[in-house]
Amino acid sequence: MHKLRFLVSRRWIVFALVVVGLAWVAWRLGEWQFHRLEDRQQRNAIIERNEEAGARPVAEVMAPGQPVAASEEWAVVEATGTYAVEDTVIVRYRTRDGAAGVDVVVPLELADGSSVLVDRGWFATDNRGDASQDVPEPPPGEVTVTGWVRADAEGDSTQVSDQSTRAVSSVEIGEALDREVMGGWLDLRSESPEPETPLLPVEMPELDNGPHFFYGLQWWFFGALAIFGFFYLMYDEWRGGRGPWGRTRGDTARGDSEAAQQPTVDREHHARQE
Repeated sequence: MHKLRFLVSRRWIVFALVVVGLAWVAWRLGEWQFHRLEDRQQRNAIIERNEEAGARPVAEVMAPGQPVAASEEWAVVEATGTYAVEDTVIVRYRTRDGAAGVDVVVPLELADGSSVLVDRGWFATDNRGDASQDVPEPPPGEVTVTGWVRADAEGDSTQVSDQSTRAVSSVEIGEALDREVMGGWLDLRSESPEPETPLLPVEMPELDNGPHFFYGLQWWFFGALAIFGFFYLMYDEWRGGRGPWGRTRGDTARGDSEAAQQPTVDREHHARQE
């Protein structure tokens, strides 16, 4: 056991603590990636189920002042009303394939007096922050729309100024427009009658598992590699190898021997000179 006494040295204790820390961080990051994979699979299942269910009346899924339930996001709903073009809200900083543009959100006034926010699609602009109101208008008169239900965004990006924002929140837009709006909003799927100049439709999320599984494996492999490296270096040190600090025991012993002999050599050399 005396050969393992080097493990209680300060350097090896610090080395072991660093390896344990790295392995723990790698394990947690791997778990985080696998949790993201589960969340993505659940989201994909919800989207597929809601898509297969077909369009439902908007009042069955959304209500004024009520947030959208997680199980209802990407549900397909149908609503009939009139677009309030004067209350159009521009969502800035929306790019498509590197091109600058905006999303155009217009309240659809329903028969009961409430409104549902409809993101009618994407419109190209000269720069990413452009909030121009010069966008194609929706169909006039009564319109029947179908769309995917979306939950409100959160944070400072939802603030509305001069009828423009960076992220859609029915709470913020409703207050800014002084309108009673349903919680959440719709990504337009279709509208009848069709507009004279349609906007670019929403980009649907990809229904694959993404890279999370392989990222999780990579983090766990990194943690296992750190542990393996520690035990390999410990074994190398035990059998007299160089260990993690580049000197063998033989190197140390030879260095100590040479240091002990150096004064004698120096004295003999000095004597010969005299």
